[in-house]
Amino acid sequence: MSRTGTFRLLLAGALALIVGGLATTAYALRNSWTDLSSSPAAEVESGAAAPPSSATPAFVGWSDPALVGKPWGTKVTGLLTFRGNPTRTYYGQGPVPRTMPNHKWQFPKSGGMCAMSEDKGKTTQWCGNGWTGQPAVFERDGRTWVVFGAYDRNIHFLDAATGERIMPDFKTGDIIKGSVTVDPDGYPLLYSGSRDNYYRVIALDRDVPTELWKLSADAVKPTMWNDDWDGSGLIIDDYLFEGGENSQFHIVKLNRGYDANGKVTVNPKLVFNTPGWDAQLLKDFGDTNVSIENSVAIYKNTVYFANSGGLVQGWDISGLKEGKAPTRTFRFWTGDDTDASIVIDEDGFLYVGSEYERGNARSREVGQMLKLDPSMPDNPVVWSVKDQGSKPAGIWGTPALHKDIAIFDTTGGDVLGIDRTTGTVRWKFRVPGNETWQSPVVVDDTLFIGDCSGVMHAYDVADTSAQPKLLWEMKIGGCIEATPAVWKGAMYFGTRAGAFHALSVS
Repeated sequence: MSRTGTFRLLLAGALALIVGGLATTAYALRNSWTDLSSSPAAEVESGAAAPPSSATPAFVGWSDPALVGKPWGTKVTGLLTFRGNPTRTYYGQGPVPRTMPNHKWQFPKSGGMCAMSEDKGKTTQWCGNGWTGQPAVFERDGRTWVVFGAYDRNIHFLDAATGERIMPDFKTGDIIKGSVTVDPDGYPLLYSGSRDNYYRVIALDRDVPTELWKLSADAVKPTMWNDDWDGSGLIIDDYLFEGGENSQFHIVKLNRGYDANGKVTVNPKLVFNTPGWDAQLLKDFGDTNVSIENSVAIYKNTVYFANSGGLVQGWDISGLKEGKAPTRTFRFWTGDDTDASIVIDEDGFLYVGSEYERGNARSREVGQMLKLDPSMPDNPVVWSVKDQGSKPAGIWGTPALHKDIAIFDTTGGDVLGIDRTTGTVRWKFRVPGNETWQSPVVVDDTLFIGDCSGVMHAYDVADTSAQPKLLWEMKIGGCIEATPAVWKGAMYFGTRAGAFHALSVS
């Protein structure tokens, strides 16, 4: 999709007047750097379009639109970050359980991944895995790893075949809500946030997982809301992109390498940060609950994120490597809390899910399920679908793109298939367990959705115009808020009951 350069410059200049008084921007550039990014992935999900031929000119930029819906690079095989790639559009690899699966293993065998944590002045017990909580599943050292952070304050490293520990747990100072990210360029590094104030880089080539660096939520100013880190970071060309519940967006130059003993090293430098809010948002929204809880998405040379005040932003990062500070090129207000990650299709359209808690005029007008065109910044709404029943309503789970539809699930328990072109609701059903915060997962024409009664459901969505057919459902126990990972015949996810589960076709 084309972008009008003149329009972007005018818009960026006008918006800079709003952001300038609030943004605290640090920028530094290393004199030389090594591009360790991989070529476009050859592995393609069943049914997806073939990758570009060798005759196609190589994409120059941050996130190749040809890789929408495909795995993230070729250096590491697996599901490496929340929703799999920089556009948040890769959901795993089949075969998938099309008939009632086996319960392969549970970790811990007796459950009990629990810890006490304070939220909004109240300390309670948190158990298992919650929103977003998708595990990373990847191939390393001849076996499949399953790695996830949990509410017991630990990151766990398990063997996908057995559920046994591969490495000791990595303990943090508070619960872990978000999804970890595995380094896509082959460095033995893991990236994860925690409610203990820190986003960490962790080495996996020692006897125990070892912290190499951490970014404090208080490292930048000004901040708002709290010090948690829910977002799953993206690592591209040695840069880390991450939003925090401190309400700031951060870019870190990692400077990855190896020491004389062959152990992985990093020397990170924070090179850019900017608030996720602006003065207009604070005025319109009416309070400072403006944290960034979603996982940033990148398409071509623009990074997108939203916040709990409903502000959706796009920032041009095309000149980052040459020392040019990113500039804001897109601004849109949904009117209400927008924690679900933005999903971007092959043409650069944004699919945005927003909650319905305030019930203000803007959220009533705009709706909760949106397709936005960032090339039309003055009027970007292509279509919208409303979910405005009794509050709270709206969207907590990140939408999924499947063929010609977008799939959203609502906090009230509805699942909708929406025509990506017209915004027409082709089908809709309600899961028996009501509340759905898990992000829909579609692999091999099979939709997986868990509910808050602890039931995992599988539906046939091969025909996107037909009402999905229930294939199976399995009672697991505990609210299923965390998004599952589907990988080579198995599914991995945790629940709020305090345990992590593996389901398998055999």
